[in-house]
Amino acid sequence: MVARLFRRSIGIFFLGGFVTALVGLLVPRLTLVDGLDYTRATFVQFAFHSSYLLFALPITMLLVRTGYMRAIAIGLAVMTLACVALGGAAWIGSYALLLAALLALSTGITFLQIAANVVQPLVATEGGGAARLTLLQGFNSIGTVLAPLLGAGLLLHAGGGFGRLPLALPFLACALALAGLCLAFWQARDLLADHPAPRRLPLAELIRVLRTPRLAWGSLAMFGYVGAEVTIGSLLTNYLAQPAILGADPATAGRLVSLYWGGAMLGRFAGAFGLARIAPARLLAMVAIAAVALIAIATQTQGPLGAAALLGVGLCNAIMYPTIFALALPEDRGAAAYASMILCMAVVGGAVVPFATGALADRLGLATALGLPLLCYLGIAAFALMVALSAATRYATR
Repeated sequence: MVARLFRRSIGIFFLGGFVTALVGLLVPRLTLVDGLDYTRATFVQFAFHSSYLLFALPITMLLVRTGYMRAIAIGLAVMTLACVALGGAAWIGSYALLLAALLALSTGITFLQIAANVVQPLVATEGGGAARLTLLQGFNSIGTVLAPLLGAGLLLHAGGGFGRLPLALPFLACALALAGLCLAFWQARDLLADHPAPRRLPLAELIRVLRTPRLAWGSLAMFGYVGAEVTIGSLLTNYLAQPAILGADPATAGRLVSLYWGGAMLGRFAGAFGLARIAPARLLAMVAIAAVALIAIATQTQGPLGAAALLGVGLCNAIMYPTIFALALPEDRGAAAYASMILCMAVVGGAVVPFATGALADRLGLATALGLPLLCYLGIAAFALMVALSAATRYATR
C-alpha cells in the first residue's frame, strides 16, 4: 500500500513542478518579449499563488469530508481543466483569461499541497516524514528542470504577439498527463482506508492547534521560502539576460534557468540522504545562511560570478519546503490536515514576494530588489535555529 501511494505521488510531485516552472516562464515572456513592466508581469505569480490563501480553508473542510485520496483526485481534475484554459488563453492572447486560469490552476494545486504533503508523514515510519517528502520533492525538481528545457523555446520565442498556438502546446500536454493521473488516484481512492482519516476539530481545539508556536513560525518561514524561490525562479531569466551579467537572449536565458531548478533536484536527492544523518533543523539553518550569502554575491558582482551565485541558490532551496513542513507540523497527527491548511495558506508568499520584488525592480533596479528574497532566507534561518535550540533544550532537561 505504501509503495503504491509513493509511486502515484511521484506523478503528483513531478507534474506539479513541471507546471509551476512553466508558469514561471510566463514572467520573462511578458517582460522580455511582450514588453510589460516587472509589476504587471509578476502579477502572474500573484494570481497563481493567491488561491492558497483564498481557498485553503474550504478545501480543507472538503478534504475532511472526502478523505485524502479523493481530495487529491479532485485537485488533479481542477488542474486538468485549468491547463486547458491556460492553453486557450495563450492561444487567443487573453491576459484576463490567463490570470483566471492561473487562479484555477493553483486552486487545484492547493488540494495537492494540503492532502499529498500530509499523507507522506502519516504513512512514513517514525521520524521519516522529512526524508520521504524530500525524496518526492526531488521528482518535483525533475519537472522543474525539464519544463524550461522543453518549454522555453515555445514560451520565449521572440516572434509575434502573445496569442500564438505554440504557446498553448505545453499546457495542453500537461492537461493530458494530469487527466491520466487523476484517473489513477480515483481508482485508488480507498487506498488509505486503514489509516487515520482527517477529523473535525472542535473550535477550541482547532484554535489551540493553530496557535502552536512552531506552526506559527513555521508558517512564516514557509511564506518566506516560497516567496523567495518563486521570485528568483521568475526573474532569473531577466537577470541572466542583462548585458552586465551574461547578455543572453530570452530563450537561452530561459533554458539556463533549468540549472537553478537542477540544483534543487540534485540537492533534494542528496538531502534525503543527508537528513537521515543531520538534524533537519540544523541542516535547514545551514542552507538558509548559504542562500543569503549567494544572493549577496549576486547583487554585488557581475558577469559569470553573479550568474553562478544566483543559480546556486537553487541548491540551497532543495530541502527547505519539506523540512519546514515537517518541522512545523504539530504532534497531534489527527490535526495534521488543519496544520497543513495553515502552511498551505503561507504559500501565498509566492504571490506577495515576487509582486513586491517586481515593484522594487521597476523603481530601484533588479539587483537591489533581490534584497527582498535575501531577507526571506534570513527569516528561514531564524526559524531553523529556533527549532534547533528548542530540541537541544528538551534534550538537556531529560
